[in-house]
Order: sequence, then structure tokens, then C-alpha cells
Amino acid sequence: MMRSTAKRFLGACVRHRQRSHFSTLRKENGSLSSEEIVISDSCVQRLKQLCENDEKFLRITVDSGGCSGFQYKFDLDNKVADEDRVFEREGVKLVVDETSLEYIKGATVDYHTELIRSAFRVMNNPNADLGCSCGASFSIKIE
Repeated sequence: MMRSTAKRFLGACVRHRQRSHFSTLRKENGSLSSEEIVISDSCVQRLKQLCENDEKFLRITVDSGGCSGFQYKFDLDNKVADEDRVFEREGVKLVVDETSLEYIKGATVDYHTELIRSAFRVMNNPNADLGCSCGASFSIKIE
């Protein structure tokens, strides 16, 4: 129930921002479009390890919550829905639903390792205004 409420809230935010269309993943000249999600080398390597013998991929969802208003959620999944956008690099896949894509397009997905933890993270999100110190939540830019 909470997940569907968050999806409706995010959908309302997207409609409020009145984005009229989605462009293609890459422009014809090969440069990144504003819809592209960059998958870092470390993210590719970790996904190859995790999904070596499976047909799984990394799903990123943006949910309402967290200390800054929105939070990133990472899951390994194996089902692609009609509303999903698939990004691929070196045989690994990253999937984002169109509602969540509005909040992370143009960002980089990385896998970061520290002494005390390792995790996927979204970096350089051009749609994020403020974020918490741990990087797990953010607020959106108001245009």
C-alpha cells in the first residue's frame, strides 16, 4: 500500500512539472542525452559479479521518504514492466521506471566501497537540489 501511494505521489510531481516527452537514449551524434543514465565502471564490475549466472539486473526506484524528501532504492530484479526504461553497458542492465527516471535522468550510478560498507549510489544527479550526508536521499530542484 505504501509503495503505491509513493508511486501516485511521484506521478503527480512529474505531471506537475509538465514534462511533455522523453527523448531517445542517445542523440544521433552519439553524445549523451539528458535522458541517459551513466553506469560507472565499478557498477558494471559489481553487477557482473552479482548477476553472473542469472538473468537479473539492477532496478533503481525513487520513493518518497528519507531525510530530504526522496530516496533511492536499489534492488536486483528479473522482470521488466512496460513502463520501464532499460540502460545497458557491457552486458549488464540497469532498469528504471519512467516515473523514477524523471528524478535521476542525467545521473551516474556507481558502486562505492569503503572500509565499513559497500553500496550502489546515484552520483551527480542534475535533478537533485539538496541531499543528506549519507547520499541516500535528496530533494528535487524546483524550476
